[in-house]
Amino acid sequence: MSMGHLVPMVELGKLILRHCHHRFSVTILIAEGPLGTPDVITTFLRHISESIHSIYFHYLPSFSMNPSLHGNRASSFVDFINLNNPNLRQALQTISKTYSVRAFVIDFFGNLALNVASDLGIPTYYFLTGGAVTLSFFLHLPTIHNQTTKSFKDTPTTHLHFPGLPSIPASNLPEPVQDREDPTYNYFVEIGLNLRRSKGIMLNTFECLESPLIKAITDGLCVPDAPTPPVYCVGPLIASTENREGITVNQCISWLDSQPSQSVVFLCFGSGGVFSTAQVREIAIGLEKSGQRFLWVVRNPVSDDNNKHYSVEIKEPDLEALLPEGFLDRNKERGLVVKCWAPQVEVLNHKSVGGFVTHCGWNSVLEAVFAGVPMVAWPLYAEQHMNKAFLVEEMKLAMSMEKSVDGLVSAAEVENKIRALMECEEGRVLRERSRKMKEEAMDVWSDCGSSMIAFTRLAESWVSQ
Repeated sequence: MSMGHLVPMVELGKLILRHCHHRFSVTILIAEGPLGTPDVITTFLRHISESIHSIYFHYLPSFSMNPSLHGNRASSFVDFINLNNPNLRQALQTISKTYSVRAFVIDFFGNLALNVASDLGIPTYYFLTGGAVTLSFFLHLPTIHNQTTKSFKDTPTTHLHFPGLPSIPASNLPEPVQDREDPTYNYFVEIGLNLRRSKGIMLNTFECLESPLIKAITDGLCVPDAPTPPVYCVGPLIASTENREGITVNQCISWLDSQPSQSVVFLCFGSGGVFSTAQVREIAIGLEKSGQRFLWVVRNPVSDDNNKHYSVEIKEPDLEALLPEGFLDRNKERGLVVKCWAPQVEVLNHKSVGGFVTHCGWNSVLEAVFAGVPMVAWPLYAEQHMNKAFLVEEMKLAMSMEKSVDGLVSAAEVENKIRALMECEEGRVLRERSRKMKEEAMDVWSDCGSSMIAFTRLAESWVSQ
């Protein structure tokens, strides 16, 4: 369970209650992982429980996993979900004794739950916290699987076509599908097959943001040999900024309040994104040479490998030791470096922020779009390379940060892209396109907006079944 998946699911629950509180109640099932629940998630769940009494959290019993089952991170997670299915079945049976379960909503990490719900006769829907990029990938993966016997890792330069997406090299697909012999690969193919069996698929996106992809999906191009379930674009679902407080929030907002309008570039790479020490130093040098004002969120490096970019470890970095000597002092007038976390939604919506260097996680993309902030795309893991391709080549809301052959982004590249975003014509064009897309995003929840229409259609289907 990660914040990137939990927060949108809670926002979906809030959306249901906001428009259909007289028809539905919302219960969210929480499975605590074998390593426990991070403090940030525990705090978030407690806040939601205390502030929104109509969302109920049902905690599945915790259990220990046999250490011999632990493979890589992805396969361990699949094992955990599979072993949790008996607890899930019992929870659904218990809830069904009190309520008429109109819909069971899962994200792709809960893929194995589809069979449990089907056995109990409960209609199951997927909610993909990514956008239509993710859905095109999953729906079409079984088709590509049947067209080749080779692993993607063995054909890294082969360009693949997912309907509605620019072609991408096999090396840019998510790491869990790179090796055909890895059990996690088969799990991802199964997700694509199970999506086709569901009653419907909800996406945290809106139609005009990803219209070529959504058209390709609904026209059946991703699943050429079977029907595609109904697709409901019910986004953007953005985390609420209410009741957010604390030292870091106050520090960031107070500092931004003192900066000129649209003068600050914000660098943040999500709750899991990490860099090597060498890469952090390159970013610092590039930022300093760019001459731009900046707000930079720095996480502690966990590896010297320039290609290792994910960690759930929460350890505050020693900024004095990590950054170039004298960096903090030299840049204290025009830059703020914060450790581990910043209130991203609040920062992106602040009038002083004029650009965003992002890892292209979908929540971050939506938050930037909704704030009208242009982006520099620096994908790190998961589906982020596919998001980048669509952001840069189709949406044209971002420019791309380019790596060297050793996986390192040079200080010169950081400097050049930040200058281009904040000072040059390319950045001005992106800023204008981002402003227009923000206006589109703000219209989708009006009475005749596309997301409101899609949500109403979805809710009516729950009532009628």
